[in-house]
Amino acid sequence: MTIRITCLYLILLVTSFSCGEDTQLVNQVEIDRVKSMPNSPEPYQQLKWQEKAVNFDRYAFDWDEEGPYMPLIWLDSTRRNMDQVTYGLFTVIGDVRQGYEAHIDFHESLTAFGALLSGGLSGIDKTNQDGFNYVRMAQNYFNSDNGWNIMMNNTNPDIAMLGGGYGRDWWYDVFPNVLYYGISYLFPDVEDTDRFQRQIADQFYKADSILNGDYEHSYFDYSTMEGMTNHIPPQEDAAGGHAYVLLSAYEKFGDPRYLEGAKSAIDALISQKESRFYEVLLPFGAYTAARLNAEYGTNYDVLRLLNWSFDGCKAERGRTGWGIISERWGPYDVHGLQGSIIDGGGYAFLMNTHAMAWPMVPMVRYEPKFARTIGKWMLNASNASRLFYPFEIDDAHQWLPEKKSVTKNVIAYEGLKKADHYGKEALKDVEGVALGDGPNWIEGQPDVSMFSLYSSAYAGIYGAIIEETNVDKVLRLDCLATDFYRQDAYPTYLYYNPFDTPKEIVFKNDSQDRVDLFDAISHRLVAEGVSEYSNFTVGADEAALIVAIPHQAKIAKEDGKYWCNGKVIAHE
Repeated sequence: MTIRITCLYLILLVTSFSCGEDTQLVNQVEIDRVKSMPNSPEPYQQLKWQEKAVNFDRYAFDWDEEGPYMPLIWLDSTRRNMDQVTYGLFTVIGDVRQGYEAHIDFHESLTAFGALLSGGLSGIDKTNQDGFNYVRMAQNYFNSDNGWNIMMNNTNPDIAMLGGGYGRDWWYDVFPNVLYYGISYLFPDVEDTDRFQRQIADQFYKADSILNGDYEHSYFDYSTMEGMTNHIPPQEDAAGGHAYVLLSAYEKFGDPRYLEGAKSAIDALISQKESRFYEVLLPFGAYTAARLNAEYGTNYDVLRLLNWSFDGCKAERGRTGWGIISERWGPYDVHGLQGSIIDGGGYAFLMNTHAMAWPMVPMVRYEPKFARTIGKWMLNASNASRLFYPFEIDDAHQWLPEKKSVTKNVIAYEGLKKADHYGKEALKDVEGVALGDGPNWIEGQPDVSMFSLYSSAYAGIYGAIIEETNVDKVLRLDCLATDFYRQDAYPTYLYYNPFDTPKEIVFKNDSQDRVDLFDAISHRLVAEGVSEYSNFTVGADEAALIVAIPHQAKIAKEDGKYWCNGKVIAHE
């Protein structure tokens, strides 16, 4: 491919600019578990994730889809919590617990909110789609009827355990609010959005104040404001979810209580003696801690939280083994996937893996010392994530190849496991099996319930973050795409070179104005006057954190930060 170079300088070495004074390279720090992952996973294939997300949206929200188990969406006219009709999306294909013929008001915000977030990140206007304002309709998940006054996983929490028998489970109550804050950032002008965000932040602030550092509970009753314990392990990493929402609320509303609440929640999270990673919230705590350090002068040990996230929970009373898988199963590298490290030799989940990229990639803006290790993890995780899709893994390594056409290759298996747990003879000696837990949830659940909407709904996170470059396996990761409620920033991209030789990367300028490329790791310009395309070099097994600043703009260093036109472009 021929690239037209239209910049003042074709290639500038990283030594060509020093901001008028000596610069200091940001020494890279590794996450322990990422060390065991290959620099270059095999076999390698990067999916077109934004296309995947757009096609999922088209399929899931198609009211006219016909055939068995179709359509995948239905209207809920029970008007719980708000006097309006809402909608439900099936959790998995063919879920007998849901839809018009079952329980019309049993649907999950994990699916609906994931789809709204993904759609927004993919450029789809979910406030005006086929005559529906889906964002407004989804506000029925704000549970006011029961007095909790937060977003919950169900509009009717009394029906939440139908066929599951799990009991109240804290992450199910906190994560929908993390999701809602993300959706509200993407769609800020929907009626009542500010009101709901305020009420959620107030509830989380009150809860953190009452907990006073003691998050050792199975869940929290936001109506009575009491920490509760049941048969489910305690979930101290709920503090990470509280902190993320509260810092977001502070950035939006400016209420100092929310900032103090965010710090208090991180204090509680990091005071643990060991990892208490339960499902999805601990990485959001790591991101929040990094932002608090960079912008508000705290000194949290972010590496500790990252190692806890990747190494997994080892606490006897926690969700032992929940972390990041780093293995090769059969013919596939599955490094980087999130799930249980120990269940059946390992059990990874697509939703959790996608969701983890949301806080991890933007975190490197605030802690650039983790740029290389996060870049390496993302290369592994995004490559392995394709294996959940039935047309992307060979038939001999999936449970239901004969019915994969129903997925249109946009609905994935819920999980990927080292060994089949259903006892299918054809999979007896197979290592690395795509499957799902749906058939176990309730009697009469069909086998196609292994195909999971709730898992597939989050593909837009990868779609917004990941873009391929001119060099295979060198990805361009957009650090602003999911950095919600951030301060003003210039476009920032993370590149990791997994090869043992330097690689020349083509930079595509998406703006109409000429830009200079500033590397937030070396703190030097690597190209100037870029109109459309330019080149820069990433060293062998190294990362670059490129900020596209206005051409010839002045750069100043103050208090350990590099500034350009009043915006922070790098931290030491």
